[in-house]
Amino acid sequence: MVIGVIPARLQSTRFPNKILTPINEKPMVMHVYDRAREAEKLDDVIIAIDSTETEEALKQYKPNIKMTHPDHLSGTDRVAEAVKDMDIDVILNIQGDEPMLDPSIIDQLVCCFDDEIVEMATIGSRVIGNSDYFNPNSVKMMINENGFATSFSREIKDYQIGAYYHHVGIYGYRKDTLLHFTMLDQSTNEKNLNLEQLRALDNGIPIKVAMTDYPHRGIDTKEDLKQIELNK
Repeated sequence: MVIGVIPARLQSTRFPNKILTPINEKPMVMHVYDRAREAEKLDDVIIAIDSTETEEALKQYKPNIKMTHPDHLSGTDRVAEAVKDMDIDVILNIQGDEPMLDPSIIDQLVCCFDDEIVEMATIGSRVIGNSDYFNPNSVKMMINENGFATSFSREIKDYQIGAYYHHVGIYGYRKDTLLHFTMLDQSTNEKNLNLEQLRALDNGIPIKVAMTDYPHRGIDTKEDLKQIELNK
C-alpha cells in the first residue's frame, strides 16, 4: 500500500496560516489534496494537521485528516507520526504549499520504489532559471551519474550555474526508512540550511531523484501567491 501524507503545519514561519490561504475560494492545502487524489498510484491521501483551527477550516471539504503533535521539528516527523501505526509499504510526503501539483509526478515518484534498493526518493526539475539560482527559497540540487542526490543548497556560487536542478520538495520513503529517519538527531547541515533532506544525506541514506520538467514552485511568500494567482 502507498499513502500520500500532506503535513499541514498552520503557523509556518515565513507565511503564517499559509495552508489555509484561499485560492479561488478554497484553502491552498485542499488544492494540493485534490490534486494528490488524482494520482493513480496512491491508495489514499491524508492531511496531517496540528490545530483545531485547521480542522474547522477544512471540515466542509471532508478530507481524510489526522491530528498530530504541534511541536514536530519537520514535516517528515509529522508524516511519520501520522503513519506509524499503519500497515503500508511506501509513504509520500507531499508539501501543502504546492497548489499547482501535477499528479503525474507523484506517480513518477512512486515508481522509483519499483527498484528494491531505493529507500528514499524525491523529484528534481530541469526547469531552473536565474531567479532560482539566487533565491534562497528555491532549493537547488546536484545529482550523480546514477541518479542519486549529492547535495542540496539554498545559495550557490556564480561559477556553479548549470550544475544544478530545481528541487521539488516531495519525498517518498519506505516505512522502515521513514521511521529510522525520524529517530536520527537533526544534523548540523540540516539546522544551518533548514533543509531536512540533509539529515538523510548526512546519515548515509541515499536519495533517488526522479527527473521531470515540472515548472511550478511552492508558495513560500505572499508574493509567490500573487504570482500564482496572476497565472491562473
